[in-house]
Amino acid sequence: MTAQTFGARGANRYLGDSLSTASPAALLVMLWDRLVLDLQRAEQAQLDGDRELAHRNLIHAQDIVHELRNSLQVGAWEGGDNLMALYTWLLKELSAANVSGDAARTAACRTETVEPLAEAWRQAALEHLSSTSAVAPGVA
Repeated sequence: MTAQTFGARGANRYLGDSLSTASPAALLVMLWDRLVLDLQRAEQAQLDGDRELAHRNLIHAQDIVHELRNSLQVGAWEGGDNLMALYTWLLKELSAANVSGDAARTAACRTETVEPLAEAWRQAALEHLSSTSAVAPGVA
């Protein structure tokens, strides 16, 4: 086994361990962060004229949005219907950006919708973590 193979296996194991031990809030933040990364990569590939790379990243981004949409419990909170509608709209926009190769459309999805939502979920996760820590003082 080469050092490179060992390094890749170690990285995959670390990622697997990180995912299996992450809280639901942390997993949600990871998904949103990866969605942002996929859209950044897709936009750059579109600007570079690399349709295949853009396509792969936009498909992965759509897979993430599908997962978010499928795991959404619409009736669990007041904004559930609106978030479902937003996910549906985002899927349509990402698909259209993929078909058209429109980097500006991809960028708009990222900057106007995905990045603000990613930040909102990050803040919510931090607030949840803070409130959980406050419940059990002295626990490390």
